[in-house]
Amino acid sequence: MTTNNAQPSDLGWFDQDIFPAYRAGVSLFWRTFFLLALLLVGSVFAWTQTLRELEFEPRAIQTANQIASVVNLSRAAVKHADAIARVSLFKTMKDQEHVTIRPREPHDTFEPFDDDYLSQHIEGQIMSRLGPGTVVANKVNNVDGLWVGFAIEKDQYWLQTDRNRFDEPAGRTWLIWLLTAAALSLTGAAFIARLINRPLKDLSFAASRVRDGDFEASSLDETVNTREIRAVNVGFNRMTQKLAKIEQDRAVMLAGISHDLRTPLARLRLETELSVADSQAQQDMINDIAQLDAIVGKFLDYARPGNLGLTAVSLNEAIENCLTPFRKRPDIQFKVALQAHLIVLADPIELQRVLGNLLENAARYGKGVDTGIAEVDISARYLDDKVLLRVRDHGLGVPTEQLKQLTTPFFRGEAARTEANSTGLGLAIVEQTITRMGGSFELSLANSGGLCANILLPRANAAS
Repeated sequence: MTTNNAQPSDLGWFDQDIFPAYRAGVSLFWRTFFLLALLLVGSVFAWTQTLRELEFEPRAIQTANQIASVVNLSRAAVKHADAIARVSLFKTMKDQEHVTIRPREPHDTFEPFDDDYLSQHIEGQIMSRLGPGTVVANKVNNVDGLWVGFAIEKDQYWLQTDRNRFDEPAGRTWLIWLLTAAALSLTGAAFIARLINRPLKDLSFAASRVRDGDFEASSLDETVNTREIRAVNVGFNRMTQKLAKIEQDRAVMLAGISHDLRTPLARLRLETELSVADSQAQQDMINDIAQLDAIVGKFLDYARPGNLGLTAVSLNEAIENCLTPFRKRPDIQFKVALQAHLIVLADPIELQRVLGNLLENAARYGKGVDTGIAEVDISARYLDDKVLLRVRDHGLGVPTEQLKQLTTPFFRGEAARTEANSTGLGLAIVEQTITRMGGSFELSLANSGGLCANILLPRANAAS
C-alpha cells in the first residue's frame, strides 16, 4: 500500500465535458431579450428609413423654395434700388440677414454643389425656380458658403449665405430619435423578456428543489393572473405534493422493514454464538449475519431523510480520515493529488459516508487481473465556485451500456452479482447524497481502463 502525494497535473484533470450541465450557456432571458431587441431595433430602423424616404421629396422642395425665395427677394431689392442705395442695402443684408451680394466677375472660380442625391435634387429645384443660367456652388474663390449665381437683367451677381440655414438639420434629429426609440425598444424588450422568463425561472428553481428532495420549498404561486401559468403552477404543486407523499411512504417503509429485520438478526447472532459448537460453522454463520446486517444498513442509508446540515468542510481532511482505515489493507494502493485548502459546502457525516462508499467500491471492483491489488487515484481541485473530485480505479470497468445504470437502486453489474454482500445501493446512495448537498455526480470510463466517479460539490469559504 502506497500513498503518492502527486500534484494535480500528474494525474490529469477531467474537464467540464464530464458535467455538460455545468458548461456556461446563454440563459432564456438573454436569448429572449436579444431576439426581441433585434426585432424591435430592426423595426425602428426600417420605419426610420421609410419615413426619411417619404420625407425626402418635400424636404428637397422646401429647401429649394427657401433658397429661391431669398434669391428672388434679393433680386427684387437690388433691381429697384438706385446705385447709391444699393451699397447701404448690401451692408444691411449682410449685417442683419447674413446674406452677401456681390458682382460676379469673369475670373471667379467656384466649386460645384455637392453631388449626393439630395443636393442634386435641391440644385435642380433651384434652377427650375430661378431659370436658366443659375449656378449653385459650395465655394467661390475658395470662400465657403452656399453660393447662388443669378442675373439681374444683364448684370451677374453672387448671393452668399450660411449653408447651415438650409442644410438638413434632421441628421442629428433623426439620430436622437433613433437612439431614443432604440433605448425604449431595449427597455421594452428587457421587460417583456423578464415577464416571459420569470415564471420559467420560478418553475426551474422549484424543479431543482424537488430534485434535491426539498418538497416544501418547491411550491409555486397559484394566484398569478395569467391563466396558463396559473394552471402550470397548480399542476406542479399537486405533482410535488404527491411526490412528497410517495417519498415519505417509501422512507417510512424502508426504515420500518430495515429496523424490524435487525432485531431477529441480532437474536440469530446471539443464538449462533451460544448454540453452534463447530467454530468454523459458527464463524461462517456470524459472517452471513454480519453481511445481512450490512445490507440492512444500506437500506437505512438509502431511506435516510433528505434534510442535511450543510457547513464548510475541509475536503482534504475528510479524504484523509476516510483513507486511514484503508491504509492497513494490503490489497489497495492510492495515488492522491489534492489542491491545498479545499473547502466544500457539505454535511460532514454524509460526506464521509460518500467517500467511504466510493473507496469501498473501488477497492472491491477495481482490482487488477494480474496483481489482485486495487490501484485508486484520488484528485480534487477548485473550478470557479465548485470543487471537482475524482475517484478512479484501474479495474476492468463496466460495459458502456451499463454505465448509466450503476446509480440505479438495486442494479448490480456483472462483477457484483457474485458478491453476497452487494445490494446495488452503494452508488445510488452516493448520487442521492451528493444531489441533496447541492452537487453533481457522474460516472465515466477512463481511457486506459477503470471506472471514474466524478463529483462536483459547492465551494465554501473557510469562514462560512
